[in-house]
Amino acid sequence: MTTVQSIDRAFSVLRALIPGAAGVTEIADRVNLPKSTVSRLLSTLEEVGAVEQVAVGGEYRIGAGMAELAAAARPGRTLVAAARPQLLELARATGEAAGLSVPDGAEMLYLDQVNPDTELQVRDWTGTRIPMHAVPSGQVAMAAMTEGELDAYLAAPLAVFTPYTIVDPARLRARLAEVRRNGYALAVDEFAEGLSSLAAPITDGAGRVVGALHVYGPTYRFHTERNPAQLGALVVDTASRIRVD
Repeated sequence: MTTVQSIDRAFSVLRALIPGAAGVTEIADRVNLPKSTVSRLLSTLEEVGAVEQVAVGGEYRIGAGMAELAAAARPGRTLVAAARPQLLELARATGEAAGLSVPDGAEMLYLDQVNPDTELQVRDWTGTRIPMHAVPSGQVAMAAMTEGELDAYLAAPLAVFTPYTIVDPARLRARLAEVRRNGYALAVDEFAEGLSSLAAPITDGAGRVVGALHVYGPTYRFHTERNPAQLGALVVDTASRIRVD
């Protein structure tokens, strides 16, 4: 295998992980390569931090090193490295998945995720882009928009993901007012049924929202085991400890 061919195949493997974590067999099917070849590529990519295993012997996902490289192409390029310790702490403290995302046009780009060591886990959203209005991370970014920016966003068609996605402009404005009062956004089943999430903004030295820190997990756990105000205070406090130049 030539060096150029190896690089091409490595990037094919990385692109195959954009939809989410996958095992060797599934990745091999996606890129149409032998499992042995994919396994060797994954081992090399893992050594350099481009991929990582969700659990020992389990599925692979985009690694923190690759997410950091992606972040370098946009403002706040050190955000992934700065947020990683807080993601780890938030996942440990809550027992839920913790994620980092940044505004990217009218969407939120998910840069990193840490999963807790639990039997029931949510999918890995790293590399995914989601319209702002459909997720709490986007709602905390929208809450910081100017009136003109918000008007422009609401003038475009708003995608519906579940029966609970807020697409009515008046209701969405009311939600954003609530986000400003509370300092965090909470959504139940709005992007995916059975999935709840809570997010708080990450700000730079000038007070601009440059990203969002969020926790998410099965809705039944958020309803039965979580106090929204306490969880919100925890996420807000954790996000405030992320220093961005």
